[in-house]
Amino acid sequence: MPGYRDIPTPRWDPSAPTDPDEAEAFLRLFHDENPETGDPHRRLAAVRAEIAATGTYTHTPAELTFGARVAWRNSSRCIGRLYWRSLRVVDRRDVDQADGIYTHLVEHLRTATNNGNVRPTITIFPPARPGHRFARVWNEQLIRYAGHHRPDGSIVGDPRYTQFTASVSAMGWIGKGTAFDILPLVIDTPTEGPRLFDLPEDAVTEVPLAHPEHPWFADLDLRWHVVPAISNMRLTIGGVHYPCAPFNGWYMGAEIGARNLADTDRYNLLPVVAEHLGLDTSNDATLWRDRALVELNIAVLHSFAAAGARVSDHHTEAHRFCTHVERETRAGRPVPADWTWIVPPLSGSATPVFHRYYQEADLRPNFYLDTEARALALGGAAEPAAAETCPVTGATRIPGTTPHHAQVAAAT
Repeated sequence: MPGYRDIPTPRWDPSAPTDPDEAEAFLRLFHDENPETGDPHRRLAAVRAEIAATGTYTHTPAELTFGARVAWRNSSRCIGRLYWRSLRVVDRRDVDQADGIYTHLVEHLRTATNNGNVRPTITIFPPARPGHRFARVWNEQLIRYAGHHRPDGSIVGDPRYTQFTASVSAMGWIGKGTAFDILPLVIDTPTEGPRLFDLPEDAVTEVPLAHPEHPWFADLDLRWHVVPAISNMRLTIGGVHYPCAPFNGWYMGAEIGARNLADTDRYNLLPVVAEHLGLDTSNDATLWRDRALVELNIAVLHSFAAAGARVSDHHTEAHRFCTHVERETRAGRPVPADWTWIVPPLSGSATPVFHRYYQEADLRPNFYLDTEARALALGGAAEPAAAETCPVTGATRIPGTTPHHAQVAAAT
């Protein structure tokens, strides 16, 4: 992320100094959209001098807030960008030790949960400085469920995180062995290396899933967490890189019901739901998967609403995205979008975003998922697996990964 099919993103070199031209482009954008800040020339001269002396520069609080919000605005895979101006930016650039980072990550989850009325939030820790190690969170999201291997070869929990579960278990973590064990955070700092931290119960709000028409659904004992906080993406603002900047929005229901719980390499619940519904699963033509998928998504939306937890259905979110495109067009700004991620994973052609064409562009500020960060999140390995290339499009994919709507639309 971004995964532009026609414009590959350059690999990040943490040892490289800040590009003064990228810094200038951002500062001009900041002043253009915030004319009350006055003439930018003095600030530009100061930044160029700071880069020349130190290899980088320091954003003002106003620049940091603007940059984080525009990074969301520029995220081509996110359907929920209509509310980019509402992103709550928490500046923790003075916190660089694991204990302090953990404390503020817990606070992030508590305040973002907001009694169920989920608030888009980003907490920004110190930037990377050229040639220096930096703090990072290994986890893909602050809240994710473990995947436990059974002796018979089956998996309890989320198969996506079996390798990560094995890694943290080797570091000393002991899970309960249930289908919804919350993984610990791995916070890696230059002075302490990777350390494990369990999230307190009051920082994680979960919704038990039930169906409005099928009482048996509650007996499946399913649940999902309320806040999708992406924690391994690098925020880039004006050439300055923030590898530790977890951010969240609220869920689109289909991210949970059509991906996390339904994908065959995740919880794979469609056969289970179909069996309880009494559907004919003998062949694909009965459309049993489609019918089970709809009922699973109904259960997610119903349960979140009953719990007072904020969630969007994919039709509403698609209309909101079209509103966002219209507003940005009137403002004279392009809207980069990856069609394969903007179109919801359920009833895509029934939403207005399906019937449009979009342009992809690497606009900055933005969020990026580096190969090393991806590898750490999937298995705690220092080196990522070799990428596979699609012979048709030329797009690359790291083995074991798929385009995952929850990874980006979670920032809605």
